[in-house]
Amino acid sequence: MLHKKLLVALVSAVIIGLALHPYSDVGMLTAINSNVLQPVGQIFLRLIFMVVVPLIVSALILATHELTKSQGLGRVALKTLGYTLVISTLSVVIGISLVNTLKPGQGFKISASVEQSMAQNAQKTAKVEENAKSTKSVSQIIVELLPKNPLDSATKALDGEMIPLMIFSLIFGIALSLATRSNQAHLLVGLLDEIYQACMRVMHMAMHLAPFAVFALVFNTVFFSGFSILMSLLYYVIVVLLGLLIQQFVVYAIMLRVFANRNPWKFFKEAKEVYLYAFSTSSSNATLPKALEVAETRLSIPKHISRFVLTVGASANQNGTAIFEGITVLFLAQVYGIDLTLSQQIYVVLFSILAGVGTAGVPGGSLPLIMVLLQSVGIPAEGIGIILGVDRFLDMCRTTINVSGDLVIAALVGHSHTPNTIKISQKA
Repeated sequence: MLHKKLLVALVSAVIIGLALHPYSDVGMLTAINSNVLQPVGQIFLRLIFMVVVPLIVSALILATHELTKSQGLGRVALKTLGYTLVISTLSVVIGISLVNTLKPGQGFKISASVEQSMAQNAQKTAKVEENAKSTKSVSQIIVELLPKNPLDSATKALDGEMIPLMIFSLIFGIALSLATRSNQAHLLVGLLDEIYQACMRVMHMAMHLAPFAVFALVFNTVFFSGFSILMSLLYYVIVVLLGLLIQQFVVYAIMLRVFANRNPWKFFKEAKEVYLYAFSTSSSNATLPKALEVAETRLSIPKHISRFVLTVGASANQNGTAIFEGITVLFLAQVYGIDLTLSQQIYVVLFSILAGVGTAGVPGGSLPLIMVLLQSVGIPAEGIGIILGVDRFLDMCRTTINVSGDLVIAALVGHSHTPNTIKISQKA
């Protein structure tokens, strides 16, 4: 029943938001949105975000501990990495092919609504550019994957330090397994399991607020943005959505059927609640608790697999983001009349794949990387301002594909670990 309430809230927010958009400068409506709806949405997100760090740490340590005990960590990690790279590569190739075929940027005119949106987002563009300039060298990034202070990484996890914290959790999980005698239950393992269960309990508490929060979050976006900016960039938006849909209903469906021997449509149906959360929050990290719950209770993915793959995937597997980045860079190249050579397009593909592995799982986390990529192939960096007006909507869409990809990879990796009786039931 919860997914029906979420869907009603989502549709209602879009309809009411569009209806009231022409009056978005009316003081009373703005006050209601600012003082009532926005706080509801933010309280919901904060309830979830406040348990994301302890959830990820406990889930990864527990999963790594169990996998190390059974000598399956290396195999699971390699499978996760392999599937992530393959699916990410397919996603970027799909995006690049669509842009080269449909050419959404050719003949694009910067309309008055786009210019107005660019002016309104000038401060945000400057912030993105500032973040892009602070990009570190490859060697520095590799070194900083190992945190000097895990507590410091934990405090900055939701601002881009999530992967170092995950590396610490993986190392600690392995060390804990090696330090524990084979048949001895370790006190710390029990404590971590209690922490994990407590985090899930907080998530269940937040679910009572979910329909109201979904309405508030989506209404806020539609109320201020409307569809005017969306219509002016409609062709670009359609190409991005087409790429995401192909990834979801072709690539994921084939992978599930061929490599996990699962009915993809049944899989997608069981995961619909996760998709609604991902779409509404635009955050892989905020959706993680619900994804973990659905993976274990509805998709029959072994918990040590789901906890490992999904927690890693929330930051390290961003297929939807990879599609979006590839399409956006080539679209802006077409807008500015810049012909990218084959080698430059290959560079865009490779960068988008790597950027998709490690983009911050929070709203707008991919924008600084897009600006870096624009600058590296000679496209004016201020071009990012053209798409900022529709980025929130596309962020909602690509986050849904990111989260769906995490669940699909967890199913693929978990297939060989699933009992035969469960495998038979999943074919139906």
